[in-house]
Amino acid sequence: MSPRGVATPDVRERLFAAAERVVERGGPGALTSRSVTAEAGCAKGLLHAHFAGLDEFVAELCLDRFARTAAKARELSGLVGQGAVARNLEAVTFALFESGGPAISGLAVTRPAAALRIREALAEGAPGFAAIQEAVTGYLEAERRLGRVAEAVDSPTVALAVVGTAHHLLMTGWPGAPDPRAAMTRLVSALVEAQVR
Repeated sequence: MSPRGVATPDVRERLFAAAERVVERGGPGALTSRSVTAEAGCAKGLLHAHFAGLDEFVAELCLDRFARTAAKARELSGLVGQGAVARNLEAVTFALFESGGPAISGLAVTRPAAALRIREALAEGAPGFAAIQEAVTGYLEAERRLGRVAEAVDSPTVALAVVGTAHHLLMTGWPGAPDPRAAMTRLVSALVEAQVR
């Protein structure tokens, strides 16, 4: 545990990772500021020193994880012409499920103030599912121009289906639920591989 008065390096990420572990083990009801700081091995007041309260903390955690996945989706542009199209898309969708994705998304739903803050941030341009969808659309269109995806593929619709399904699986998952990656693999294959030249 960090002693009082000693700076905790990368405190936001440390607290976010601790929250993910708490929710993965015990579900949304297990999340308290005390459970997070205990899991992080830091002083009890550290969370409130960096966030206005638990709702702000939850909102910032969700927004941070959305931004990470959006950044990974933007990396697709560097993979155009490389590897298998379906595997490249799977890597992006799988990123949504890493670090307790379903549990954290469900957590936001249980906290109306956090959900409102997330909606406001997304409306103001914070990266979220729309940014991921745009990146997937751009990637598929670039692969289509190279002939690695069939001309018949409707890139925006495939992107919407992939991201929408990932969102559905995130919002309906729970700790201990079957791993959603298998369903995503089947969907991506059905939408893309069947039409890849």
